[in-house]
Amino acid sequence: MADRFEEGLRGRPVCVAGLGVSGPPVARTLLDCGAQVTVVDGRDDAASREAAEALRAAGAHVVLGSDALPEGASLVVTSPGWRPDAPLLTAAAAAGVEVIGDVELAWRLKPDEQMWLAVTGTNGKTTTVRMLEAMLRADGRDALAVGNVGTPVVEAVRPRSDGTVPQVLAVELSSFQLHWSDSLRPHAAAVLNVAPDHLDWHGGFDAYAEAKGRIYARGTVRVANTADEHSVRLAELGDPHAPLVGFGPGTPRPGELGVVEDLLVDRAFVDDPVHTAEELAALGDVRPAAPHQVANALAAAALARAAGAAPKAVREGLAAFGPEPHRIAPVATVDGVLYVDDSKATNAHAAGASLAAYEPVVWIAGGLLKGAEVDGLVRAAAPRLRAAVLLGQDRAELRRALAEHAPGVEVVEVAETGEDAMDHVVAQARALAREGDTVLLAPAAASMDMFADYNVRGDRFAEAVRRLQS
Repeated sequence: MADRFEEGLRGRPVCVAGLGVSGPPVARTLLDCGAQVTVVDGRDDAASREAAEALRAAGAHVVLGSDALPEGASLVVTSPGWRPDAPLLTAAAAAGVEVIGDVELAWRLKPDEQMWLAVTGTNGKTTTVRMLEAMLRADGRDALAVGNVGTPVVEAVRPRSDGTVPQVLAVELSSFQLHWSDSLRPHAAAVLNVAPDHLDWHGGFDAYAEAKGRIYARGTVRVANTADEHSVRLAELGDPHAPLVGFGPGTPRPGELGVVEDLLVDRAFVDDPVHTAEELAALGDVRPAAPHQVANALAAAALARAAGAAPKAVREGLAAFGPEPHRIAPVATVDGVLYVDDSKATNAHAAGASLAAYEPVVWIAGGLLKGAEVDGLVRAAAPRLRAAVLLGQDRAELRRALAEHAPGVEVVEVAETGEDAMDHVVAQARALAREGDTVLLAPAAASMDMFADYNVRGDRFAEAVRRLQS
């Protein structure tokens, strides 16, 4: 299939919509396949012009400051962030021009022998695919995590300098990418969790969840989180003839992976799931052993086992795995208070998982809520909270929820937005914390009102904490 599709790209006029993260590697891949490539982006700033010049030098035609469909285009490959109602994409639909995403393009180009193991979910995707990559490598596989973790997926299906491609891809997939994927058929796939997010892009929660569920294609081993009703429902809507494997925090039933005392165990990929179980790892092998991190490890283990990995590879992979920055990362202990950076917790679901790992907590939260509801988050977290320090544009909504659902919790707002804003935040948190507490940055909100991204927000927090030690 890949050879036929690539052959059909030679000389074909293809439009790449968007010059963001995925646009340049998509354009280069299409050029490598012999396509006539036109890249279109509505922006015309310095960064866009620099990227455009590099692509022009490679042979692409680039149009900046426009969102019009190029004349003659017979295929559009869109960047994940472009909404379906973008003028170029609606024009393509009206003209009968197929629109696909970067993942769909990669799937059509991949060699038949390359196995895909796919992961989606509102939270935990990057951590899970990196755990999965480590487990597969411990099993001796030529494996690579792709998506938001470094290597673009379209590059991972093309031959390397030695003519080979990675044997197995651990593929992180967003709801946007799944929306634009029609023929994707991974060997096994997991939906880690589903909570309201990106509802403005999808038009509502049902459409968002439906996009996640597209990962369970015909013939795909369905891996579902038994503690998440939406994950289970989506898996059950998948191919009824494909294996269904559960994972969750409790004792596993036959066909599941779970936890027995302090062990991660497998009752799915064993010869006799009714009467036997296989030890995979210990809770201590998961770093940090927070509940949501254990769930990520179980999901990765299920996918690795679905690919035939040996039990010992799970433990060895977890031992080799190091968490990504700004994901429930301890920064320092100052005067008996632990400071933890989970700046990546940009929505209520992620913040709730982080808060569930510590008690008592001085919670640092706030930023851009993007219309998300926070009452359920605050209600669940209230018994764990010592105090809260709020920052950012939508902090008033968090204050309201705290006043309603956690009236006994002391709340301080920090209005500063300058370079030293996080120093003010950390100073307030220090004043509120007692020995044995955790000061937790888990904002439940996006960062762009005050910081370039969540990485910068987390870096500023860590720098401010370290200044307490000086």
